[in-house]
Amino acid sequence: MPRKPKRPCSYPGCPELTEGQYCAKHRKEEYQKYNHFKRDEFSKRFYNSPQWQRLRKQKIAINPLCEYCAREGKVTPATVVDHIVPIKEGGAALDINNLQSLCKSCHDSKTAREDGRWGNKKI
Repeated sequence: MPRKPKRPCSYPGCPELTEGQYCAKHRKEEYQKYNHFKRDEFSKRFYNSPQWQRLRKQKIAINPLCEYCAREGKVTPATVVDHIVPIKEGGAALDINNLQSLCKSCHDSKTAREDGRWGNKKI
């Protein structure tokens, strides 16, 4: 299957071409900024904990393909482990049965739907 052409890194002034939003150098910087300024303290501690890191690796090893794409007959590598029932809504944080492997695109779409983006106000 043909791949999409690479596009310029979204970091201002960076000329590197990348398949994602940022080149490898700026992806790390942007992730660090996000963690430092936008994540709440619980999330920072939880997602950096050894328990979460181990469980995440285990889930990706068990199911390395995006579960949403697989339902549509597409084969896409999973890069994100997502809670089916969000922790903030009472979902079990470290229960492997409450996790799903997703590609970044499917995870972003799911998060936007749940958080009320795209005009879907959460009531």
